[in-house]
Amino acid sequence: MKGIVVASLILFGSQIGSAQYDTLHLRNRVYHLQRQLHQAYKTHDASIVMLGNSITYGANWSELLGRPDVVNRGIGGDNTYGFLARLDDVVRLKPKYCFVMGGINDIFSDIPLDSVMANYRKILNVLTDEGIVPVVQSTLYVSPKWKRASEKNPDVTTLNTFLRSYCAQQQIEYIDLNAVLSKGEVLKDDYTFDGVHLTAAAYILWSAEIERVLTKLER
Repeated sequence: MKGIVVASLILFGSQIGSAQYDTLHLRNRVYHLQRQLHQAYKTHDASIVMLGNSITYGANWSELLGRPDVVNRGIGGDNTYGFLARLDDVVRLKPKYCFVMGGINDIFSDIPLDSVMANYRKILNVLTDEGIVPVVQSTLYVSPKWKRASEKNPDVTTLNTFLRSYCAQQQIEYIDLNAVLSKGEVLKDDYTFDGVHLTAAAYILWSAEIERVLTKLER
């Protein structure tokens, strides 16, 4: 697992050069593998879809939440362009809710924040238009263990400020995971083993926040 997630998150950082940001996800072998598997899986419907990158991929959400109606659609190394390209895989499952968390790979790949914000708007619009209730989860900070942490964490703040504001305007649920897992715009060491990927303790706290929102939505 560790080898997979470390290799698959923030793969491209300094290697992008002049590559087109909107096709960057296509250079990710994990992306192609997981998409093929998602289309081969025999699950045809789910109440909840978890959409994200390797941080989302890192937990068995069905078992963590104690619900058989949860499907994990996290892909290591994915960015918001990749999310957009595979929304059909989410819509196909006809979920009631889609919990979305992304952006950190975009930020560390130096994708302009305006593009990330535009992608989020498109993702949320597609989900809403399909009758799926989106829930946005804040992009997590990294800890100083991770490369370029001091350079990139301010971008995480900027993105989350946008997400909180946009969700408030659109009446979309927003979960501030940094309020639980971070302090002073830094991911707490207790909740990460490498500076970006999460420990079991972090996932337990994250799942509690999801349960809190689901209780509100399903009452």
